Amino acid sequence: MGAASYFKRIFTWWDGQTLGTQLWTWRKGIRVGEDANGNIFYTNADATRRWVIYKDDTEASKVSPDWHGWLHHTWDETPGDAPLTHKSWEKPHQENLTGTAAAYAPAGSLRRAEPAPKKDYEAWTPE
Repeated sequence: MGAASYFKRIFTWWDGQTLGTQLWTWRKGIRVGEDANGNIFYTNADATRRWVIYKDDTEASKVSPDWHGWLHHTWDETPGDAPLTHKSWEKPHQENLTGTAAAYAPAGSLRRAEPAPKKDYEAWTPE
């Protein structure tokens, strides 16, 4: 690992955990679970702090609602200890795709492969 990689680990958070977070997790972290995406969740000994180490990109919308509630102290039990009951009408969790190639593009959007033809518009020309 070169010097640039060490500086990146110390000062950036968007490519994974920083060196400080890794040291804190190693010294004080107690692993409490892992979600379906491979994100690992930790707490400290007195359960006052809770955090997640993301598997891939650091993106908060990749945390499911079950684990989100635990992270924010909405409930004390982890989804592994006390799974939430889901309604039949609930859709599965989906991460936020805004800003990615998979983001929603409505009909007529320039981001679509074939934008819709503009039939109802007639350009004005001055006389």
